[in-house]
Amino acid sequence: MPVTFLPGAVRIEPVGRVEADVDLPGSKSLTNRYLACAALADGRTTIERASLSDDAHAMVRGLRALGVDVEVDEARARLHVTGRSGGFRVEQAELDVGAAGTAMRFLAALACVGCGHYRLDGSQRMRARPIGDLVDALRSLGAKIECEEIEGYPPLVVHADGLRGGEAVLESPPSSQFISALLMAAPACRGDVLVDIRGACVSEPYIAMTLEVMRELGVESLVSDDGRRFIVPAPQRYQAGSYQVEPDASAATYFWAAAAVTGGRVRVRGLSRASRQGDVGFVDVLAQMGCQVHAASDGLEVHGPADGRLRGVTVDLNGMPDTAQTLAAIALFADGPTRIENVANLRVKETDRIAALACELGKLGARVDTRTDGLTIYPPPACAAAEIETYDDHRMAMSFAVVGLRVPGLVIRHPDVVTKSFPGFFSRWDALATAQR
Repeated sequence: MPVTFLPGAVRIEPVGRVEADVDLPGSKSLTNRYLACAALADGRTTIERASLSDDAHAMVRGLRALGVDVEVDEARARLHVTGRSGGFRVEQAELDVGAAGTAMRFLAALACVGCGHYRLDGSQRMRARPIGDLVDALRSLGAKIECEEIEGYPPLVVHADGLRGGEAVLESPPSSQFISALLMAAPACRGDVLVDIRGACVSEPYIAMTLEVMRELGVESLVSDDGRRFIVPAPQRYQAGSYQVEPDASAATYFWAAAAVTGGRVRVRGLSRASRQGDVGFVDVLAQMGCQVHAASDGLEVHGPADGRLRGVTVDLNGMPDTAQTLAAIALFADGPTRIENVANLRVKETDRIAALACELGKLGARVDTRTDGLTIYPPPACAAAEIETYDDHRMAMSFAVVGLRVPGLVIRHPDVVTKSFPGFFSRWDALATAQR
């Protein structure tokens, strides 16, 4: 079989041209935004085709700790959330988010609109990921938050008594999730909220995604022409209802990449260029590399070049940094160097992704030049077999699965990390590859 499951690892063998139509799980990013907004809504909300990833489960656990009734229907990928009408009334709670950065940021803001004493903690890596900009912004809105050990880092202790509102200023925040967290909590404040971003802003499409979900659930906001100032009139209430999650566009990049490196065709059903997920823009990067992209009636399709020859590119991935590892994997098979720019925030993700990529691509024979905010990959004449470390990072595991479609005997260690965003990924990958044999 193309994917062989080993103790603590998987081995992937090359396949021919991949030809497939695929259905993918719901977006983790959208699921957690629906959960956050539904928790503050009046009434019962149903979230269809939800992500059932570790990150989504971390969000569910955190909301339950705050007294929100969340039912999980695993068989139907459906969540039912009974909202708390704009705030939480739990005297004391411990929220453990594990390695889920999204849950840490969103729950930190949501906890502040409650009434009680709440402690938020996570894995050792989570304790090393900065959150100071969000903490300071929440304090400016009236929050009482302590950083239990090191200022600017989890664990956090929230002495919640609601938020008064006001102005929150962020200077070049390292994560767009800080902004999304503030925006989603803002309707529950006692007064209007102004979020003012000064300097650079990363992953801007995710902010647009947040505002769209808020709008879908009935909350209005105002955005300045330059997209740096946001006003959320408050108080407002989210509207309960039934909402459907799009397939995960970040996960789709691995399957589109399979078409790119094998000269095949992959259609991801349920996604289009009109998706609210910025990562669908990755198909345009593939087009620059020599692929053909077709918008079908039921999905978005990528055709790899028939001769397997891809072009090296220079790309600013600031708007979609979660695609950087996918591009790095494809870059091994390009006819020239690939330069990935403006992704400094990769260094504070699940691991330092720039350093991790340099190490693992080097094992395969590539030369990698790293910078503070990016890297350049010089493909080798031929890739060597290698054993790939995943650094407790789901995207390292899934991106290097693409490499295994061309490099014999590639072994990926600790493949279970994929449950963070895509449980069952390697079974799906095996089915995708097996169909071609």
